[in-house]
Amino acid sequence: MAKNEPIRLQKFISQCGIASRRKAEEMILNGSVKVNGKAAVLGDKVTAEDKVFLKGKRIVMPKTKFRYIMLNKPRGFITTMNDDRGRKCVAQLVSNVGERVYPIGRLDKDSEGMLVFTNDGEFANKVMHPRNGVYKIYRVTVRPTIDEEQLIKLETGVEIDGKKTAPAIVHVIHKEQGRVVLEMILHEGKNREIRKMCEAVGLEVARLKRTQIGGVKMGMLKQGDWRDLTENEVKKLLSNPIVNGRTI
Repeated sequence: MAKNEPIRLQKFISQCGIASRRKAEEMILNGSVKVNGKAAVLGDKVTAEDKVFLKGKRIVMPKTKFRYIMLNKPRGFITTMNDDRGRKCVAQLVSNVGERVYPIGRLDKDSEGMLVFTNDGEFANKVMHPRNGVYKIYRVTVRPTIDEEQLIKLETGVEIDGKKTAPAIVHVIHKEQGRVVLEMILHEGKNREIRKMCEAVGLEVARLKRTQIGGVKMGMLKQGDWRDLTENEVKKLLSNPIVNGRTI
């Protein structure tokens, strides 16, 4: 940010690596943010000369470079950077990154696989924004079996909480007695969406693992480990090579 170039307060907080822009808006609305000693409101703009405080602590633009981290999240960890109930959270797994990073999106406690962390709020906002339609690929083990009608329902959309899910791509990877492994490709990322979709068509999810976001695959990264994304992977994370809604 140029010294005297005003930007929206939530963008400033996001670029400081504190939280996503949406979360920053919540912080402003709940009165946690002050600018030059006054309570902030949505719509405020700031420059580098303004003094911005979050819960009494001043925040400034980071001097460190942006970091982009891939983590293979194990089951049993919640996607949050702190938890007042003492549960295991993903912050423990990236505590040695050297920079304060936060997750882009989430995986529920019982799910595993690829999570991306960053301290680049603008980038996080682009990945999460619905208009960019960044797809995600999951390997889903369901019980007891699946038929053509259930596959069609999952692909065309099922009703959850009064709303129909967006179209998905679903492939059967492996099928045996009482167990089917699916590959599911979604553009949405709503809370526990795959589990709810499967439940709506009479399937039980036994295991759920995210293997890819955008053009970046998790590959052979060990469970619980993290690594920096390459410059090329950062660019590919926003790629969306789905043609006519079908082919990757």
